Amino acid sequence: MDAAYDRKAGLLLHISSLPGPYGVGDMGPEAETFANFLAAAGFRAWQTLPLVPTSAAFGYSPYSCPSAFAGNVLFISPDRLCEWGLIEKDELRAFVLPCVSHVCFADAIQGKKKILLRAYENFRGEDAYKKRYKKLSDEFWDFCLAEAHWLEDYALFTALKEIAGDVAWSDWLEEYAKRDWAVLDPLKRGRRVARLLDRCRFEQFLFFRQLADLRKLCAERGIELIGDLPIYVGYDSADVWGHQDLFELDEKGRPTVVAGVPPDYFSETGQRWGNPIYRWGRMRGDGYGWWMNRFRQALVCADRVRVDHFRGFLGYWEIPAEEKTAVNGAWRSGPGRDFFLALHRTFGAGGERLPFIAEDLGVITDDVREAMNKFGLPGMKVLQFAFGEGMPQSPYAPHMHRRNSAVYTGTHDNDTTLGWWRKGATAEERANLARYLGVEQVGEEEIVRTMKRLAYASTAELIVIPVQDALGLGSEARMNVPSTPEHNWTWRLSGDERLEECAEELRELAVLYGRFEEPKGKEKKSGGA
Repeated sequence: MDAAYDRKAGLLLHISSLPGPYGVGDMGPEAETFANFLAAAGFRAWQTLPLVPTSAAFGYSPYSCPSAFAGNVLFISPDRLCEWGLIEKDELRAFVLPCVSHVCFADAIQGKKKILLRAYENFRGEDAYKKRYKKLSDEFWDFCLAEAHWLEDYALFTALKEIAGDVAWSDWLEEYAKRDWAVLDPLKRGRRVARLLDRCRFEQFLFFRQLADLRKLCAERGIELIGDLPIYVGYDSADVWGHQDLFELDEKGRPTVVAGVPPDYFSETGQRWGNPIYRWGRMRGDGYGWWMNRFRQALVCADRVRVDHFRGFLGYWEIPAEEKTAVNGAWRSGPGRDFFLALHRTFGAGGERLPFIAEDLGVITDDVREAMNKFGLPGMKVLQFAFGEGMPQSPYAPHMHRRNSAVYTGTHDNDTTLGWWRKGATAEERANLARYLGVEQVGEEEIVRTMKRLAYASTAELIVIPVQDALGLGSEARMNVPSTPEHNWTWRLSGDERLEECAEELRELAVLYGRFEEPKGKEKKSGGA
């Protein structure tokens, strides 16, 4: 097959949505089982949501996180820690939770915290890190040195959050909030804080070591990992606290303007995300160094990265911080061409394609299209958007797809295909889809299979099917409802679903539409310590 036109199919499933015994999906045996399923069913890509930490304050959304660089320690596999000798199997039995169809974050966090603390105590206890865990300790030290540019701020941020009682950093003591090193340096050397810093570094090391093992395993099976990079970071984050000069803040450190999008398909009042806005002019001064480091980190986590809200680099919706909705905002110019030239110099100077997918959904202006074309960035085509008004010219309709695109039946922000058809699709969309297929009507029992087939048949190089659509699930399996603060991000496979039962259908589609390669690699455990 022409390498320039490498047709492949993937599944969208966040790590948290994997089944498993500890309350939330992780990078353990179930992740390996899923990678094996992908290979057997003809898939060559696995897309996740951002793997960054989440918090209750942000509804556990991976798109508003306390760090753009750190990993979510909930995804550390206790079973892998057991394989590495950091914890005994008997110790884990006390933390086993029923595997149900939704994550209970409070229970999962409580259990994982205790497990990770036990592993850390075993690592540090009686100088075990010098003896039993000598190799692991050497790797840990190397990790701390290599990642110090973000790790030290994040570790100190988490320690200060604990000391301050988990309030926002702008409500800390002034010397903490304003990063007064005459105060912070002695504090870091104190026994309690030094231990908190060490534990945080160790947990991040465990996360990235397990992620490296998972990436290696996927590569052996011919599976590309596709990550996700939110354009904004959370206000109460190590990034904003550590780089206050790079964000639009007042003298007290509070946002003057915040991010969002105007009224659209998802919300009549728009979406007020609440993230602080970047000071792009200041970032331009060092060639967008913070951003280039962020993209590098994203490519540590994945082979390719979807860039969320891509149009924000060309123009973004700015909302006065005091506004309660996104209605009374205004468009502002983003960094534009300068930013993409810096990106190309950093990641595409050798002539290779930039390893990014642009999330270009919604109203897209000519400057966004020009940037995507100039730098060869694929955009997204969502089939649920294809069959409304103006269908023949819709960029989401299959006959309008470009090769350099990524096609989705739906995304994490959409209802599942079955849920959309039951209660979201308009009469016009139903009629247009039937006309498109040359049939009188499309029934509920056919819609999921039909949309999957349209995706596979697309001329686009990459297609991605949410696992919920692969299984034909309804609205009960929806991942996120934009502009709603609760009950999102919790869906997971309970273990009762039988992915292998749909493997034959998906494999046949991959073969039929030229998206299949023979599975690579053998089933084996990832490496230990």
